[in-house]
Amino acid sequence: MKKNEEKVPSCEFHHVHDETLKKISAVMPDEDSLFDLAELYKIFGDSTRIKILYALFESELCVCDIATLIGATVSAVSHQLRILKQASLVRFRRDGKTVFYSLADDHVRSILDQGMEHVSE
Repeated sequence: MKKNEEKVPSCEFHHVHDETLKKISAVMPDEDSLFDLAELYKIFGDSTRIKILYALFESELCVCDIATLIGATVSAVSHQLRILKQASLVRFRRDGKTVFYSLADDHVRSILDQGMEHVSE
């Protein structure tokens, strides 16, 4: 074994715990759901999108306000908002020529809260 390599534990007796596996299999989401969940978490993997979501956590904002607040271009913010809309994380409403964005629902707020709580531990 090379220096700095960890030894990966293995099953010594290759004994499968049937009852435990049956219980887990009964509640395990299907592949499509797991894929969708992984795709959702990828959206949170971009710091610009996180900044936008946190800004919207506090208030409904237009693209220009978001861009000014996070120090990005209107074009960059618009691009990220499009991704966030497609993932159903933000919603928008029109007021004349201005479009205002907000968090889509309390689930988004909870995800952000729990994530921040986790990284703050």
